[in-house]
Amino acid sequence: MASREHKKPVKAKAAAKAAPSEEDVRRAVRERYSKLATQGTSCCGPSSDATCGCGTLYPNAEILSLPQDAISVSAGCGNPTAIADLKQGMTVVDLGSGGGIDVFLAAKKVGSKGRVYGIDATPEMIHRARTTAKENGYENVEFRLGEIEHMPLNSNVADVVISNCVINLAPDKSRVFEEAFRVLKPGGKLAVSDIVLVKDLPDEIRMNLRAWTECVSGAISEEEYLGAIKRAGFEKVKIEDRVIYTHDNLVSYLGDSMGDATTKLKGFDLSQVIGSYRISARKPTA
Repeated sequence: MASREHKKPVKAKAAAKAAPSEEDVRRAVRERYSKLATQGTSCCGPSSDATCGCGTLYPNAEILSLPQDAISVSAGCGNPTAIADLKQGMTVVDLGSGGGIDVFLAAKKVGSKGRVYGIDATPEMIHRARTTAKENGYENVEFRLGEIEHMPLNSNVADVVISNCVINLAPDKSRVFEEAFRVLKPGGKLAVSDIVLVKDLPDEIRMNLRAWTECVSGAISEEEYLGAIKRAGFEKVKIEDRVIYTHDNLVSYLGDSMGDATTKLKGFDLSQVIGSYRISARKPTA
């Protein structure tokens, strides 16, 4: 089995002096998602854009079964529950659970004998998700405040760990996968959707802190991403599917986040720079 010795943080290939600091990243991410939690601005809507719109990520029947308060603050890039093989009675952990859309989906699949934990570092998101759970009668879910690099959970408690477009936001991605490995039971499954770097980002994006909070600047390459999962100890690492963004997809995804830097990107071809991946892996049984 691969060594679980803690390695230095896996980050995008960029000079340390050029990239935002870890402290700046954490503060910016908290601020952005705090605002999202209180204002209810969502990526979920009628959009047919491959980068956004719940209708393109989840079956309509699933969306219609969920509390509107959870949908209204969704900001994912995929549907990890679709590759998680969830069954009745399982225990699930959602990394970066936000308003709880994937927690509530998982809760329906694992049933009353199962349990789903949502971990999120934004107090406003935790408060919103807990309120939604209480108001809608979800008794098999629990939302805990904490960073996904340091999860407030015991070891070997989960059958499945899921995450939806959050690991790319973490400054120390290696630590996230080590923590996912720790909380999983032997034989447990990792099932994540995330933004992955296909080729190098222009400096105007890579150094832009708001673009990091939009899940772009913090993305690492496929090789680095899969390598970090394997080094954490996982086996059977598999890319389930991927959608590579076009130039228009990425420009639309970033929206107004680039500010004045947008004009500097007009000469760049941003097609096939990032993609939305769904990846699975297993913790060995022994």
